[in-house]
Amino acid sequence: MTELLFRDDAYLNSAEGTVISHTPEGGIVVDRALFYATGGGQPGDSGEISWAGGSLKIATAVKTLDDEIALVPAEPARLPEVGTTITQHLDWERRYRHMRIHTALHLLSVVVPLPVTGGSISAEKGRLDFDMPEAPDDKETLQAQLNELIERDLEVHESWITDDELAAQPDLVKTMSVKPPMGSGRVRLVGIGRDDDQIDLQPCGGTHVARTGEIGRIRIGKIEKKGKQNRRVNIHFDG
Repeated sequence: MTELLFRDDAYLNSAEGTVISHTPEGGIVVDRALFYATGGGQPGDSGEISWAGGSLKIATAVKTLDDEIALVPAEPARLPEVGTTITQHLDWERRYRHMRIHTALHLLSVVVPLPVTGGSISAEKGRLDFDMPEAPDDKETLQAQLNELIERDLEVHESWITDDELAAQPDLVKTMSVKPPMGSGRVRLVGIGRDDDQIDLQPCGGTHVARTGEIGRIRIGKIEKKGKQNRRVNIHFDG
């Protein structure tokens, strides 16, 4: 199985890997993946790979049917052969913006403590859909609460529990539309804050910043009605 370098260190932006196979669609499967693969509302990373005698722009990364990670070239080209050592280079600015937005969405789920029915992340904005029959009365208050949590510069950390332990604590799962990353025997939890200052803990397989202060100020945009009981809350970088 592919070693998930982004899981070990979300700030790593260059690393070697070995090509272990090609997909029928022209993807490059590597043994050590620096690129996050599309999933959980977070886009796959983009960047470039290089090797002796060649280089390729990478448009995104996806999971294969065998749960490996395949790098998808930006355009058809000669692929590095199986067994080739490649160097992976992230589009770091794009990845880092994903990390900041993703962590901000976890904080949004704190200031809007309702079940989450969907969500997505981009380099410019993010959104969560909530089981929210009525729109909030004061968007400005929500925005102020969100930025207050960001400014507290809380530590973002991970821990692990077993699948059975998660099943016994269903309240940890906030997202109704996306199943937690289960099946390997253990589940990664992302927490914000430590001990008495911990404000959030939920299953997540995505990439995050190390402290909430890295997010920067966030603006809450449109709150849209998306069904009888659903509201979509959009967030943007504020400047």
